[in-house]
Amino acid sequence: MNKKEIVGTFLGAVLKNDPDTMRKLTNVDYIQHNPFIPTGLEPFIQMLPILQENGTTAENIRMFQDGNYIFMHNIWRNAKPFGADKMVSFDIIRLDDKGKVAEHWDAMTPLVKGTASGRTQTDRSATVTDLDKTEANKTLAKSMVEDILMGKNPNKITDYISSEKYHQHNPQIKDGLSGIMEVVEYLTSQNNMFKYTKIHKVLGEGNFVLTVSEGEWSGKKHVFYDLLRFENGKAVEHWDVIQEKPTEGLANQNGMFGFK
Repeated sequence: MNKKEIVGTFLGAVLKNDPDTMRKLTNVDYIQHNPFIPTGLEPFIQMLPILQENGTTAENIRMFQDGNYIFMHNIWRNAKPFGADKMVSFDIIRLDDKGKVAEHWDAMTPLVKGTASGRTQTDRSATVTDLDKTEANKTLAKSMVEDILMGKNPNKITDYISSEKYHQHNPQIKDGLSGIMEVVEYLTSQNNMFKYTKIHKVLGEGNFVLTVSEGEWSGKKHVFYDLLRFENGKAVEHWDVIQEKPTEGLANQNGMFGFK
């Protein structure tokens, strides 16, 4: 199996409560960064009956590869163990040098029916193109977060985001640059503008780039996963998951970042 197939088979084994397959595919010292799941393979396996009891399922919408990292955009149903009946997640799996599942990060948010743009949190393109532009697009995404979301050079927004089309999937933001400006103006007027403080990881495959950042919103620490699609050197589409960093009821002490 190639790396994407390994991760897809692993995810299927989790949902089917198939410990034998998981043990074949996974490093025994599996490192878990979801704050509510214990670290280690066997403790994770012991939690699987809870998913079975709830009938939890996952639909993979997009899957990308950057070296030993596989990053996915998923919809979870019957997902009350994760916080709501329907959830949207970004999941990142790191494979070790032997092709074993070694580490997992994620962020999740409830699925929203009505959105400001009329788009869903997961729809539209999943087709990878421009593989030769992967590194250039990763550099663009990192600079975009630093300049726009971390406030280094916010007036450069049109250097990164297309003024002709920008399809927005954040449920509270309308399409286009005008949608971004509108929500920034509103949040600023409420003294509640989110603040990105650090980029922890940038992963890309061709025209798609995922940035993993931390910051603050509403006075609390948050995790920000932003997936961007690029065309001709500009971001033309955006999906995200924003999750508050929990401080209580933690099942492990690995934190939600800790990328190598």
